[in-house]
Amino acid sequence: MLDIQNLQVVFGTGRLRVDAVKNVSFQVERGASYGLVGESGSGKSTVLRAICGLAPISDGRVSVEGKEVTTPRDQAFYRTVQMVFQDPYASLHPRHTVDRTLSEPLAIHGEKDAEARIVQALREVGLGPSFRFRYPHQLSGGQRQRIAIARALILRPKVLLLDEPTSALDASVQAEVLNLLDELRQKMGLTYILVSHDLAVVAHLCERLLVMRHGEGVEETTAAALRSGKASDSYTRSLIQASSGFSRDGQKTSPALAV
Repeated sequence: MLDIQNLQVVFGTGRLRVDAVKNVSFQVERGASYGLVGESGSGKSTVLRAICGLAPISDGRVSVEGKEVTTPRDQAFYRTVQMVFQDPYASLHPRHTVDRTLSEPLAIHGEKDAEARIVQALREVGLGPSFRFRYPHQLSGGQRQRIAIARALILRPKVLLLDEPTSALDASVQAEVLNLLDELRQKMGLTYILVSHDLAVVAHLCERLLVMRHGEGVEETTAAALRSGKASDSYTRSLIQASSGFSRDGQKTSPALAV
């Protein structure tokens, strides 16, 4: 479904040049969930932005369903690929109702039966029609992120790019949203790329993952290996160690990689 080859993203020139992504390559099969993990500033979110056209591709190739994407992206691309951003407080327009937020992509793409599609989208993310005419400030953080997911799904894309979709939420709400995303992927046959610094989130939702550091891909591994604490690269091992829990007496416990 997705083929990323030698992706490079560069910002600035000369002394101000920043190589945000350096020759990153990976493939995601149809219906799979793929994770990008690493510390802050490792370039994982920039990879997502480059795929959907929000960051410039300096070199390399991005292909969706065997077709190389163009710059700028066309409408057909956004029917296939949609993104859910990290902060639900910032990704929704504060003066737009839920109804207007969900109807906008339908209007842009000339879709009919907007009212029925909006009600259906709300139900798919566990919200009822009563949420249609509420404003973002009238919603909780978890409800806002559900609206953001509904907005991404309303055009029936095949690929969702998830940029730390639960990092701004409480732990209990995180689990609800992750379970919702897992259910939607299985029900709709979606393909996910999930960005997170939380190894437990990635191990819960993804089968395979790429560990990133300083804009480069360090190691490609599986969620099963992550949960068992197995890694061939020293940086990946240090990430797993940093995700370990601590007991009351200060002794380190086994890696807590389960949601």
